[in-house]
Amino acid sequence: MTSDLPSISDLIKPPAEASTGKSYKPAVPPKVDLDDPQVKFAHKIEDISIKEKEDEAQNKAAAANLPYIDLSSFPVSAEALRVIPEEIARDKKIVCFYFSAGEIRVGVLEPISPDDDFIYQLGERHHATVGIYLISAHSLERVFKLYATLPIVKPITKDINITDEELSRFSASTSSLQTLQAQFKNVSVTDILTLMIASALKIDASDIHIEAEEKGIAVRYRIDGILQDVAELPKEQWKQFVSRIKLLAALKINITDRPQDGRVTLKLSSSSLDIRVSTLPTMYGESVVMRILHSGSKGVTFDELGLRGEAYERLKKEVTRPNGMIITTGPTGSGKTTTMYAILRTLNKPGVKIITLEDPVEIKMEGINQSQVDTSHDYTFAKGLKSILRQDPDICMVGEIRDLESAEISIQAALTGHLMLSTIHTNSASGAIPRFLSMGVKPFLLAPALNAVIGQRLVRRICENCIVEDDIQPDKMIRIKESLNTLPEVEKNKVDLDNLHFYKGSGCEKCSGLGYKGRVGIYEIFTITKEVEQIILSNQVSEFTIQDLAIKAGMVTMAQDGILKALDKITSIDEVFRVTE
Repeated sequence: MTSDLPSISDLIKPPAEASTGKSYKPAVPPKVDLDDPQVKFAHKIEDISIKEKEDEAQNKAAAANLPYIDLSSFPVSAEALRVIPEEIARDKKIVCFYFSAGEIRVGVLEPISPDDDFIYQLGERHHATVGIYLISAHSLERVFKLYATLPIVKPITKDINITDEELSRFSASTSSLQTLQAQFKNVSVTDILTLMIASALKIDASDIHIEAEEKGIAVRYRIDGILQDVAELPKEQWKQFVSRIKLLAALKINITDRPQDGRVTLKLSSSSLDIRVSTLPTMYGESVVMRILHSGSKGVTFDELGLRGEAYERLKKEVTRPNGMIITTGPTGSGKTTTMYAILRTLNKPGVKIITLEDPVEIKMEGINQSQVDTSHDYTFAKGLKSILRQDPDICMVGEIRDLESAEISIQAALTGHLMLSTIHTNSASGAIPRFLSMGVKPFLLAPALNAVIGQRLVRRICENCIVEDDIQPDKMIRIKESLNTLPEVEKNKVDLDNLHFYKGSGCEKCSGLGYKGRVGIYEIFTITKEVEQIILSNQVSEFTIQDLAIKAGMVTMAQDGILKALDKITSIDEVFRVTE
């Protein structure tokens, strides 16, 4: 009945002569009379058709257990549109209608799995969770038309990618820290970031710090745990330089008054390189820190940690036990995560399921299920722990035990047949037990659950290329001998207290004049003995009591382990005293 009625487009299309090829002058389109009954009726039919399509999409969404949304009048921002390029959006029939830090919402015509490759890559690229909504064809077309309204944005830099060839070119021209200031002056703003990353890789820096100061931009590298001044850049380059970093890390360029976190992965010929970027507003501009994570590298193995003697044998035995807790303690930057991953590499074998819960995932490992907590979406250590235990793991690694809830779940897991690895912030191994009890953990649960506690620090290795004997001051030698006198007899018999020689690095080109190259751990490890269990159950625990019991049971302290490594020409006495006192 309605098939003969004209549509809105029929009412305003040009006369047929326009398509005949004859001479035709386009006329002014006829004015549509909105009060015309035919026009009103056509509008009504169109509205009914759109409503039917929306109802159909809503029913399809309910059947697929997906949320539904009508985008016919939804305010879609230009920022959201740019998340998915128009060509890809039209090809896949998918649009992004909402985008904010950490969250993306997309509309699809047909149900799609959250595990779909495109959805997964979208979330990874923008470091966000992706919500999927079912929409109608009308909503889809309406968003497609919005692409035409996008303003053309000129890129701030000619290229935001850093290639393997560029890194190699700049790395080859970097010889030492001392030459970097001149190099930074001779490159363009667009190449400064590439030079920064290339030289940091060449010098084995773990972090790049770029700090806005009153008169300039300070560039510093953290090398073997110590910050070293590298260069100072002109203040006028700051905005352009920060914009380039933000583009690379997919951060919002226009936000300068709030902290932001991002991540970028560079695919290199030998491996992949992850760079975690953090920005923080300061008085003179944003402070930027880039942490370099060698995600594709082999990493440190258990045998390369620097464990020695009885401590090595004790820990080797404990990690092979099928259940219980192994806790690593120490301040931030003491190598706790590296130790945990070294243990996991030893345990990562066919037939063993390992799940980790981290904040964030810093090192990606094959064969291990790694999960990252997200407090913005209420995915905490405690909630994540409950979930991963339902996955039937053999071994769990939790990045950090921060509160009573996560401590109790970890202990229950250790008591019910799981090997649990985790870290806790204390100054020494003996401080871990009082820390657990201060959280509110029940002593009768902690005592049987705990297997071993590792306390650790990182010291710099002496550069092998410029090692020389060190002249130790008399007061320092007295402290050294006092510490060595309390060693367990097995270790003490290996040391000649009357003939002690220590070493240092004089500084050379290979170590950029620092005298050190690389780092190694110094450790104290104690296992839970019957005496320690009784102390825990008595609820009269102090750090000093635990320390005394551990030393009586044969524990070598961190300071003693450091001095023994200094005697073996691995590190210097100054380094040992720097990190232990």
